[in-house]
Amino acid sequence: MKTSNAILFSLAIVAAAYFLGNAYVKRAETQGTISVTGLGSEDFVSDLIVWEGRFVRESKNLQEAYAAIEKDKMVIREYLLSKGIKPEELVFKAVNTSEKSQPKYQNGDYIGQEFEAFQLSQSVEIESHDVQKVEELSRSITELMNKGLQFYSEAPRYYYTKMADLKIEMIRKASEDARLRSETIATNSGGELGNLQTATMGVFQITGQNSNEDYSWGGAFNTEDKNKTASITMRLVYEVED
Repeated sequence: MKTSNAILFSLAIVAAAYFLGNAYVKRAETQGTISVTGLGSEDFVSDLIVWEGRFVRESKNLQEAYAAIEKDKMVIREYLLSKGIKPEELVFKAVNTSEKSQPKYQNGDYIGQEFEAFQLSQSVEIESHDVQKVEELSRSITELMNKGLQFYSEAPRYYYTKMADLKIEMIRKASEDARLRSETIATNSGGELGNLQTATMGVFQITGQNSNEDYSWGGAFNTEDKNKTASITMRLVYEVED
């Protein structure tokens, strides 16, 4: 019986030593990695501009309002074409119709709304690769007001049509930056960089150049500035060899 207990005790010691040794090896393997985040960024200039304006007409007679806004449309179209805008770059959207009214009171009590006029509005949009031309147009659009039109201009929006190629280049730069940092850390630690274990891409960000625009957790996509900066991060995990 004593011999059996001694054997069992010996086996327990061996098993404990195995599990402790195995745990130590796994712990050492976990520590033998380097995790580094690299950054890739590049400045670029937008190659597509979108500009939009809206014009309005009011009348108590709906047919007169439609006739007036149709006349304004023809004046605006002729004006834009004279400024070098191509017909295919020009889009007039559907006319929006609403009723304009004001509150009506009697003896100080509100009794409802009183009809004033029909209000019609229509938007015109220009999409062009000639960024400078449309920029100049958006700044001189007040000329339409001198023609008696009620015209409202929005700020231009800027885009880049080669975004897919730009993303690939940013990923390459970020990965290269992360690898160089990893090699430096491994060398300074007395080891060598081993195989790549994992690579995780961060969020693609587009911000205005030389701006204080904050990055967004979901990705910033600036459309206000013509000159932009694209950036992305890559988190690489490498093995470290002694």
